[in-house]
Amino acid sequence: MNIHPAAENRHAPAALLDALAARFAERFSLNAAQREAHGRDESWHIPAAPDGVFYPECTEEVAEAVKLCRAHKTPIIAFGAGTSLEGQVAAPSGGISFDFSRMNRVLAVNAEDLDVRVGAGVTRKQLNEELRDKGLFFPVDPGANATLGGMAATRASGTNAVRYGTMRENVLSLKAVTAAGEVIETGGRARKSAAGYDMTHLLIGSEGTLGLITELSLKLYGVPEAMAAAVCAFADIEGAVASVIETIQCGLPVARIEILDALQVRACNAYSKLSLPEQPMLFLEFHGSAKSVEEQAAEFGEIASAHGGSGFDWAVKAEDRNRLWEARHNAYYAARALAPGKNGMVTDVCVPISQLARCIRETRADLDASSILAPLVGHVGDGNFHTIMLIDPDDAGEVAEAKRLHDRMVTRALALGGTSTGEHGIGSGKQAFLAEEHGDTLPLMRAVKQALDPENLLNPGKLAGI
Repeated sequence: MNIHPAAENRHAPAALLDALAARFAERFSLNAAQREAHGRDESWHIPAAPDGVFYPECTEEVAEAVKLCRAHKTPIIAFGAGTSLEGQVAAPSGGISFDFSRMNRVLAVNAEDLDVRVGAGVTRKQLNEELRDKGLFFPVDPGANATLGGMAATRASGTNAVRYGTMRENVLSLKAVTAAGEVIETGGRARKSAAGYDMTHLLIGSEGTLGLITELSLKLYGVPEAMAAAVCAFADIEGAVASVIETIQCGLPVARIEILDALQVRACNAYSKLSLPEQPMLFLEFHGSAKSVEEQAAEFGEIASAHGGSGFDWAVKAEDRNRLWEARHNAYYAARALAPGKNGMVTDVCVPISQLARCIRETRADLDASSILAPLVGHVGDGNFHTIMLIDPDDAGEVAEAKRLHDRMVTRALALGGTSTGEHGIGSGKQAFLAEEHGDTLPLMRAVKQALDPENLLNPGKLAGI
């Protein structure tokens, strides 16, 4: 089957495209629309389409296709659900996009050990639906219905991280394919191990630059006996942040604690048909027994009151909780609805909790002094927050102003002992700050990349800029 005339102006050799089409038939595509869709994510960064899209169904197929790409020195880009936010899936050097959506089976649920084995294409919502009747759940919740392989590759976090941790804390082991096409297992199901280098956590957060994750073993948790969602308004950002800091420092085991500034609350009210007071707002969730949930809510109410909180209200009905968190998860789309026709330049930083108030206050002051409309929202329980800068990507002035605001926000976070990204990753969008944050270890990162991917075929140009 000769298809290479349709591959004009592409980077991948025609012989490779022919070989993939011959071996995988309809599961390898040169369709322009599919290629374009696989060269973009949810970010504002410039998209770049791959030369072809491959839909593997098992690890062995991934390994086989990797060997073909390696033989033709063609880049390989892993693709989950396309929900990344720093340009991780773009293919500026061309190559083949490996779409893991068909590797979407829950392979084994070990209820007694509280762990599960999944294919990389299983999404977090799909997993929790399958766990529902077992009284178990997987807590990492970045908002988007991302694939678990993608979440591991970007070291995803989200609203539950303050209590349950990030992907780093919740992945037990991985199956992956190396740049040489070899299949490796990075560990077992034991909850801890002191045997050798920690290859599992080397691959977590590597953004597809060191290996292609095909299966994961994950920790599970019992569904709490009771849950309560709460909202509390504040006269200013400072009062809300002070309440967060005291809540964390006193050890109150809150499951979620999110901040929305007044502009974001206004956006959520309009988009999700809520009627919250348009003031800085905390959204919270408490997990535990019915008694402990009531005690947690009462204790937080006292903390919030001391910092000017008002209208503190909490609900235990599932439909009420779901409506609130659905509004929070739709914050990005709600923000974009404030300025129809504009794109959202989303960025995040994370700082030590003691520096959170200063970082948010100074960031909000920068945004207020700018012509850019930019709501602020964040997982403040662990010091992480985001801005959503609404810009016209074709307006050079707006793009330059948004980049200026972004750079000031990141520089401030680093100066306060924080990080350039708490959960979005580096991709291509934050490389300029990686040397400032990890200058001493950047050569070591590049040495690891060289050792595992000497031909620089796995997502080249991302993360460490190789």
